[in-house]
Amino acid sequence: MEPSFIKELQGIVGARHTLTDRESLAVYGYDATPELESVPGIVLLPGSSEEMAKIMALCYQAGVNLTPRGSGTNLSGGSIATSGGVVMQTSRLNRILEIDQENLTATVEPGVITSSLHKAAEALGLFYPPDPGSMNISTMGGNVAENAGGLRGLKYGVTADYVMGLKTILPGGDLLKSGGKAVKDVAGYNLSQLLISSEGTLGVFSEITVKLVPKPRTKKTMLVHFPELEQAALTVSAIIAARIIPATLEFLDKVTIRCVEEYAHVGLPLDVDAVLLIEVDGHPAEVEEDAARVREICEKHRCSFFQTAATADEALKLATARRVALSSLARLKPTTILEDATVPRSCIAPMLKFIQETAKKYNLTIGTFGHAGDGNLHPTCLTDERDHDEIRRCHQAFSEIFDMAILMGGTITGEHGVGIAKKPYLPRLVGETGLRVMRGIKGAFDPKGLLNPGKVF
Repeated sequence: MEPSFIKELQGIVGARHTLTDRESLAVYGYDATPELESVPGIVLLPGSSEEMAKIMALCYQAGVNLTPRGSGTNLSGGSIATSGGVVMQTSRLNRILEIDQENLTATVEPGVITSSLHKAAEALGLFYPPDPGSMNISTMGGNVAENAGGLRGLKYGVTADYVMGLKTILPGGDLLKSGGKAVKDVAGYNLSQLLISSEGTLGVFSEITVKLVPKPRTKKTMLVHFPELEQAALTVSAIIAARIIPATLEFLDKVTIRCVEEYAHVGLPLDVDAVLLIEVDGHPAEVEEDAARVREICEKHRCSFFQTAATADEALKLATARRVALSSLARLKPTTILEDATVPRSCIAPMLKFIQETAKKYNLTIGTFGHAGDGNLHPTCLTDERDHDEIRRCHQAFSEIFDMAILMGGTITGEHGVGIAKKPYLPRLVGETGLRVMRGIKGAFDPKGLLNPGKVF
């Protein structure tokens, strides 16, 4: 990278917020995706949307690749600068600009940590439902770019269901405004929904307006043990078929249970095949009724133990069992490959069985957990990237798992995105026509192909 170009960039953000030394650049050379690493040429930390726009305009004029980045919790390689160039990191853009109690909206900068918005809204009796597993680290900009889900997705939906308006800086530095606080708006194409899930390939968000809802009055958290995995999976389908929509309906298999208990000591049993974490919320009378019906369904499907949290602290302890699943599994072996094959809810039981059979076929350790209520499963292979034969078998196994998910009417990713890691599988899902349309959209926004290159296609 030319010294004169670096000097121009420093002139925008200041020398203090321009990282060029090898040690600092190495930190930004990877994200939460295993096996992937690519060191950028320079890292910039802008402090305003104006600085973001100037950086993007300068890079576009100079023909230099630019990769936007939040906290780097991405699980598909989406925040790795595959072709060097500039990484623009948003951690300084961390202000909650407004919580509008009259319109029930919040407006934030892209670097706001997700849980910070949760706390700010709940302090006012309001609620921002999307809660990705990385919510204490991940940023709102990354959540929107990947359309993040979370444990409450079954009842409340995902990030896309709450984004009302965006200010997006396009590759050449122009500002695109889409949506706003109006509940209804059908003027032209729905550009906000197009930009959500675009994985930083079409533009970079400088301001995000999201919908808030009233905070639920109460909730009940339950942990249920099952001696057989299939019974747990069938229970999930039975709860939904009974027209009960829990806020949370999460699943952990035997491998995950053991790892979580060894790590967090939350009192999980080591002699069962599966546990379900279930949470119902809303009006007190409705919560009591739903909790009683859930218990009845679980007992009908031969659960071996049913626990209802008696206090808020106990509920938090039970929820922790699910939230630490990934970090618990990651302790077992040097490399953890976490995926998110997603199937229709009615296919959860056969999909879980197929994952187990595939792990056995390739002699792999795969722990599965995830958002069973919406069919979003996280088969997680515990391996060592230095063992090339095992890594090869791991990728073969996931290829078959993705094929089965597609065959069942599901998808290759429910919330992690395509990024780099899922590129080989996307054509199987969307076909040549889908790829052609997507490439056309990319070309319309980014004719030079400089924004987050090497991702999705």
